[in-house]
Amino acid sequence: MMTGLSINCTQVTEFILLGLTDRQELKMPLFVIFVSIYLFTVVGNLGLILVIRTDARLNTPMYFFLSNLAFVDFCYASVITPKMLGNFLFKQNVISFNACAAQLGCFLAFMTAECLLLASMAYDRYVAICNPLLYMVSMSPAICIQLVAVPYSYSFLVALFHTILTFRLSYCHSNVINHFYCDDMPLLRLTCSDTHSKQLWIFACAGIMFISSVLIVFVSYMFIISAILRMRSAEGRRKAFSTCGSHMLAVTIFYGTLIFMYLQPSSNHSLDTDKMASVFYTVFIPMLNPLIYSLRNKEVKNALKKIIEKVYSIDIS
Repeated sequence: MMTGLSINCTQVTEFILLGLTDRQELKMPLFVIFVSIYLFTVVGNLGLILVIRTDARLNTPMYFFLSNLAFVDFCYASVITPKMLGNFLFKQNVISFNACAAQLGCFLAFMTAECLLLASMAYDRYVAICNPLLYMVSMSPAICIQLVAVPYSYSFLVALFHTILTFRLSYCHSNVINHFYCDDMPLLRLTCSDTHSKQLWIFACAGIMFISSVLIVFVSYMFIISAILRMRSAEGRRKAFSTCGSHMLAVTIFYGTLIFMYLQPSSNHSLDTDKMASVFYTVFIPMLNPLIYSLRNKEVKNALKKIIEKVYSIDIS
């Protein structure tokens, strides 16, 4: 559907999302798989937030950051997955111009927030291991709130800026997006406007965010590893590595996927490979994070066990 803007150009008012596949025999099995993943993601992340909020023993800075990461993962998945599921059910998965803009804005905001929250969590682990005696002072409630508020604020402003830039462009040719959600690069391939300045802004903002967050994580873990290796007690080293293991795994998976997607050679770069990488960091990572932080964390497992015992009044061994 289009509305006339001028004699030579009509502005797109809705888009069609092609989705992951056009093969009918794959759509229903994929729908079942992805709806199961989404339900697990919702239950896992909201459950993790509930466990942290209801157990006083988890009222620490580390779990404050973890509950915010779970919230971002829940929102992140909820922005993308429900619309993606429509690709498997409907012949044409249509999204309005404004809804597409909202989806892009939310996607950029939560992806940026996740990246920066992982950096805040790395700093928290650095303080906990390298300055344990000053931990509760250095990571006071006010500082923790700042370390969460800054990523949220910056993410919102960057997402708003990029969304406005993208949707001020003219879309007067095809309205078919070769993706399962509204993303910058597939949208820029549809516009009939000059995208040079927009692409420069993408490169600049993404580069600054990615390099700064990776640098914070890298430097934090250099100090952490150095401090752990200086520990005389094997038990102390084991506990220190244990407290960092979950975060290191989550960081490796998230940043590794982004590096694969954005730093691969241009000769290998295509929208099909973008789709596969996007599935991983928009669908699978929000599901994996609660698993990583719950299965590898004794305190979370004990708190969850306590809640289950209280709800069902049974003794779980």
